Amino acid sequence: MDAGEALAPQKHNSPAKGKGRAAQHAAQPRQIWSIATVDALPLLLAFAMASGAAAYFLAPAEPDFEPVLLAPLAMAILIALGRRFLLPSLLQLCVWLAFGAALGMSSAALRARLVAAPVIVAETGPVMVEGWLSEIETGAKGPRLRIDVHAIAGLTPETTPKTVRLTHRSRLEVSSGRFVRCWGVLRPPPAPSMEGEYDFRRQAWFEQLGGVGYVQGRCRGGTLGAPDGILPDIRMKVAAFRRQLAAHVNIAAGDRAGGFAAALVSGDRSYMRVEDQVALRNSGLAHLLAISGLHMAIVGGLVFYLMRRLLACIEPLALRVAVQKPAAIIALAASLAYLILSGAGVSTQRAFIMLAVVFGAVLFDRAALSLRSFAIAMILVILLQPESVMTPGFQMSFAASGALIATYEAWTARRSASDKVLGSFSYSWASLAVTSLVAGTATAPYALYHFDRLAGLGLLANLAAMPVITFVSAPAAAAALILTPFGYGDLGLRVFGYSLEAILWIAQTCTEQAPGGLSPGKQMPGVSLVLFSAALGLAVIARGIWRWLFVVALSGPATWLWIAAPAMALHWSASGDVFVRLAGGEVHKIRYIDGDGLSPMRFSTLEPSGLCADWPCILDAEIGRIALPRPDADATACHPRADAAYELVPHALTDTGERSVNCAEPVLWSDVVRTGAITLNTKGAPSKKTAPCKARPWKPCGVETD
Repeated sequence: MDAGEALAPQKHNSPAKGKGRAAQHAAQPRQIWSIATVDALPLLLAFAMASGAAAYFLAPAEPDFEPVLLAPLAMAILIALGRRFLLPSLLQLCVWLAFGAALGMSSAALRARLVAAPVIVAETGPVMVEGWLSEIETGAKGPRLRIDVHAIAGLTPETTPKTVRLTHRSRLEVSSGRFVRCWGVLRPPPAPSMEGEYDFRRQAWFEQLGGVGYVQGRCRGGTLGAPDGILPDIRMKVAAFRRQLAAHVNIAAGDRAGGFAAALVSGDRSYMRVEDQVALRNSGLAHLLAISGLHMAIVGGLVFYLMRRLLACIEPLALRVAVQKPAAIIALAASLAYLILSGAGVSTQRAFIMLAVVFGAVLFDRAALSLRSFAIAMILVILLQPESVMTPGFQMSFAASGALIATYEAWTARRSASDKVLGSFSYSWASLAVTSLVAGTATAPYALYHFDRLAGLGLLANLAAMPVITFVSAPAAAAALILTPFGYGDLGLRVFGYSLEAILWIAQTCTEQAPGGLSPGKQMPGVSLVLFSAALGLAVIARGIWRWLFVVALSGPATWLWIAAPAMALHWSASGDVFVRLAGGEVHKIRYIDGDGLSPMRFSTLEPSGLCADWPCILDAEIGRIALPRPDADATACHPRADAAYELVPHALTDTGERSVNCAEPVLWSDVVRTGAITLNTKGAPSKKTAPCKARPWKPCGVETD
């Protein structure tokens, strides 16, 4: 058995004969679940925990901590009593699911308190920020500097954030790991722009990011040494090494793809061109840029394969030891090194946990890729990072992984013996197509919900790119690492760069052929995403015809609710950008005024429209005519109702009575600032209304409401 077979999905073929509950369940020919019920419990527990964690984050108010913390213990006692007194199986299953939901909710509530750190509560004037530069990120307006704070002028140690992020608009003259002094403006992390959008403010809370803003002038290097403590000192040294590595790879891999290579090796995207990132995103290849499961699997799998082959050549060792076990340990160590080297981002940590479960299964002679290992990985991620449940990365990676494992289990069971012997080459290419198709289908609901579009040629782009990544890029990167001690590492990096140039060409070509992607034209409601997720989860657990019944039974209502939901007609975000759905159905982005908040992530690929070259600008939208006056126009001047149904008012208007009753309905910038955004749906009603504030750890009341 080679490495591919060792890590391939394994079937759950429980013998019908034998002792124990697993054998009894396996003997049932019409069983609904794909594996014995006792084996399906980890999957059900994982899905229930994800639901519980999501329920905590979606709750309108913070639940009482003590009952939430004690609920899993109460459910565990009920499970024990159920086993003791032989309660009906359905009742035991319900208690098991309740235990999972309670455990997920308590994990989220506990972590929200463990990571508590000071947050900027209101905008500060220009203040001196001092700290250690831990990371440099790419931003639309310039590099974004993540700084581990030492001190901020005017703030006490108790109110000083642990970390802040500043946009640096001038030429950057400092590097990661340095102590820096920046004159900057700080604000609280912004709230989401649209209802159901990715909540950056919540994510910032769990990252202990207490403020964002921009630098006035330039950041300068300071004279203070390393931070106190061994771990902070190591973090800064690793950050400095990562920056040096990224700079070297950027040069050695070539001008065209050097930034892409640096991003894959070190996780530092600051050298990568913005247009290349856009092309990867629009072509459906953005997952190559985020260091996650794919990259960890390639690194770990390649090291495992090479070490297993190498150890098998040592005859005395191979005769006495199962060589896949030391190979798994070495591969896990290499993956840990890659985790640290790439910056240990949240998605990378999640991928490492999943890979650790896979190699742990190898060490304990279990199926490496199975629904059980998938469930264990999800449980561990939720326990360690419950906040990730709400992120697109968690949802899409586990959706793809679960769907692929279930698909390959079913496919492997149906392959005939002749196919396995004679059709290995055709099977490899067929599996590549199936992988892209299944993963794309499983992640489509999440892509549509979070980003409002699918890559038009995403399947073709992945079919063309994945062989290059797997068979050229990964071996070239490994060769560069092996040759570096001998002084020839740059040769491997140059080949690595050539392969990535091919990937960028594929991305650019697919983007040019389908520049706008596929958009449904209407935002998916959250309840539809829940139903699609339930359909996918039950399809993974169930077997045979039951899979299709669950998918149809849940996807049908999800689609109907999506179609029946009102569409966004006008959105004015805190960034100052205006998004309008015209009468023809297309959405246009208009840069109107300069705000401080976020634009909707689902419209991140839209380029500014040229519709409003002159002021005032009148747009024929689905909800009627919308007037955009000159940004510096008098707030009391207005367009009559005969000319426009709605008018944007870019300045404060303290008394709406100042405007004539014949004026168009005003949409006030002051309301945008106060609530975070204003959205009108196709029925003309605001879909986001001001409500009494109910505090959450990441959303204090008395500061802002949304």
